[in-house]
Amino acid sequence: MEELLLRIVPGLSEQWKGATPDAIAQIERIAGRPLPSFYRWFLNRMGQSMGPLAYPTLDFSAQRVLSCYAKKLVVPEQRFLLIAYESDEVMPLHLFYDFTAPAREDALVTTRAAQEGELSDDFETLREMLAWGAFSLFRVEGMPQMCSGSLKGNDPDFLSDLDLLMSSLGFTSPISTGPLCRLYERHDATMICRGTPRAGRGNRRTFNLGGRNAGTLRRILGEITTQSSLEVKVKDWAPALR
Repeated sequence: MEELLLRIVPGLSEQWKGATPDAIAQIERIAGRPLPSFYRWFLNRMGQSMGPLAYPTLDFSAQRVLSCYAKKLVVPEQRFLLIAYESDEVMPLHLFYDFTAPAREDALVTTRAAQEGELSDDFETLREMLAWGAFSLFRVEGMPQMCSGSLKGNDPDFLSDLDLLMSSLGFTSPISTGPLCRLYERHDATMICRGTPRAGRGNRRTFNLGGRNAGTLRRILGEITTQSSLEVKVKDWAPALR
């Protein structure tokens, strides 16, 4: 994960800054359990500043997390731990770990109001959320042509079958992921896929695909359609095709 981010995010090594050991220890005491290994790595690397990876309205800093608990905006809970404060006043849905759904030395990321409310799950892990976001911003959106849509397979883990096909097309996966998320890249194209945990979507994933031109993207989508059992639906092209 660290190698991936340092490779694709310009200036990250100069701008990210980790939290102090004391701040990390305070967050762990609030959680009432050992922090997931990935979250501890994240706080050590980006607990003060995420540099170019920072989200416009989400504050992941250890200082903000501790401040929210100190001001009792959020109260300690056995199940949930605040990991990012949302400053958008229209939809102030903050990011929490849900410790009832641990995964791969990490945990499920969900959103909700500060102390109660309906849950809206985002990613199976914070690791996948950050990697997907970085890939989207610094790889897919940096390509001259993009498209987005959905993939539908015959079973919930159909992306494992897609891995083999993408490998045959020259793509590599920079990090391992769970059944709901994928990152693929090669020199002329990049693709990201995601599904929403616990949303009942089953065998459907959204995708974003970026490449040097529309012809490249069409050939990739054509190979997926003809060489697999997946159903491909393209929703948008950017720039729009004429």
